[in-house]
Amino acid sequence: MAEGRIPELVRGYFHAFQSADREVMESLLDDGFTFTSPWDDHIDRAAWFARCWPFAGTFRFREPMKTMVEGDECFVLYETEGKPGGTFRNTELFRFEGDRIRSIDVFFGFVPAGAPASGS
Repeated sequence: MAEGRIPELVRGYFHAFQSADREVMESLLDDGFTFTSPWDDHIDRAAWFARCWPFAGTFRFREPMKTMVEGDECFVLYETEGKPGGTFRNTELFRFEGDRIRSIDVFFGFVPAGAPASGS
């Protein structure tokens, strides 16, 4: 895949999440997709849809997003605004297989007390 197409695909992912467009999201995620965050340890596509998709459409991603592409990987730094209020800022590492997202690793610093640790 040409590195030039990756930022467009990443923005498509965030737009699909923001607008809760499951059909577009399904087309973007590879069948072997995995997701890792401080709360999720390498979960598969089905688990991601069960755990993460219910939050689709509940916040807006601010522009501009900062993207840095190298080969088939892209780091994204973004901020959000929650519909009921509040904001947060994350960094995510996307890995691609062709034109589909193979994996995402999310990095954020603070994990609230009582939240499950990665791997538990």
